[in-house]
Formats: sequence, structure tokens, C-alpha cells
Amino acid sequence: MSRTIEEVEKQLRALRLHGMAQTLQARCLQAQQSEGISILDVLTQLAQDELDCRQSRLIERHLHQSGLDDFKIMQDFDWSYNPKLPKREILDLLSVKFVQNADDALLIGHPGTGKSHVAKAVAHAAIQSGYQVACREAQRFFDDIFEATQIKRRNKLLKFFCGADLLVIDDLFLQKRLPQTAAEDLLDVILDRYRHRKSTMITSNRPIEDWGMLLGDNAAASAILDRLLHHGHLLKFEGKSYRLKEASKRLALETRLRQR
Repeated sequence: MSRTIEEVEKQLRALRLHGMAQTLQARCLQAQQSEGISILDVLTQLAQDELDCRQSRLIERHLHQSGLDDFKIMQDFDWSYNPKLPKREILDLLSVKFVQNADDALLIGHPGTGKSHVAKAVAHAAIQSGYQVACREAQRFFDDIFEATQIKRRNKLLKFFCGADLLVIDDLFLQKRLPQTAAEDLLDVILDRYRHRKSTMITSNRPIEDWGMLLGDNAAASAILDRLLHHGHLLKFEGKSYRLKEASKRLALETRLRQR
């Protein structure tokens, strides 16, 4: 019994094979117009189309869930402006092999030296590679846990933070005052991720020697750093501020416009 393309597409969609349904007509037309393409070739192409479609949907879902609302890329990053940056180590992180190896990364250094830019670029690269990522600025990370605790959804939120292949906490200690439960909350997450071999990346302007004082709990800070550094990469960001560079550019442009 012969079937029309439309009928087969309908059957494919009923089977949730949307990738194959989208390309069925084009693949059939390609087979008709080309010599030497077998039925097996067409089926192989359709199967690959389905896999590509599912991977694309997975990436979109992971990007939406991640909280990465301002992702960065490194293609246009000006390495020459700040030659003190650990370029080789940064490029190694961008390969996301450390996520595959369940390693951690601490990006520590002066404000404006590119820590957040790099962290978000790494998070985006991990998502594109099919990993599940949770990305939060530190203040929002603690606020989310506090709010979830109040409405009795703490376990559900921690399951997401602890279960992601990569957790990125940006600008830890940027806020002068942390919640009273900050040390306990951060320790709970880091210990769980360490036990289950999940990668964590944290950026901070403050040296790790100050973390005990800033958390108000030396024992918790020691336990957190012990886990993060056991399989961790410590990158120090020094040199000139990219924010000052951009501010200088804007000021120069405004000056030229006023002089016209």
C-alpha cells in the first residue's frame, strides 16, 4: 500500500520523530534526483537528521534551564590588552575537558580582568557540548536557596544545583554581606557535588585566604576549598581592567561627538 509524503510525515510526528519528519520530503527528492543513493542511504540520512534535531532541542532546553541569560564567546576577546591572563589555562577550560574529567576551577583575581566573561563562555561551551549547566551570580545563588527554603522547595532546588554537570557561581563575595546561612548552603552544595564527581567553577575578586573570614566560618571555608582544589584548577587573573578599557573608549567617543 503506497503512502503519500504527508501521511508518512504524520506517522513520524506521531512517533515523535520530528527531525525525520522535517527533512523527509527533501531527502526523498534528493534520492529521486541523484543516482546511486540507496534506501539504506536515505534511512541513514534521516536517522542522522533525527539525532541532530534531538541534540539541538537538548541544547536549547539546557540553555533555558541554566540561568545563563548573558552568555559570552571568546572569538572576539582581546587577549593582547592584558597579556598577564593565563591564556593557555583558559583555552583548556573552554575545551570543557575538565567537565568530562569532573574537575573544578577557581578563577581568582582583580575586578574587570575577564573572570565573569570567561566563566560564562565556558558555561556556554559546556551547554553546546551537551552538558547540563547551572549558572548563577553568587547573590542570586544564595537568594534562590533562601527563597526555596521558605517555600519548602529547598531539596528540589539543591537537586538541580547538585545534579548539573557544571555549576558556575560568579562573583562570590562581591556583596559585602552574605546571608547567615551562606557557609552552610555553599558547603552543602560543594560536598554533594564532590561526592558525585560534578564540576564546579567559582569566580571571585577575593583571595582564597580570605574566604574563611568572609564566610564567617573558617572550618566550612577550609572544607569547601579542600574539595574544590583536590581536583581543581586555580587560575589567577591579573593585569589591566577590561571595564576601564571600555569606559575609556566610550569617553573618547563622547568627547569626539561633543567636538563636532
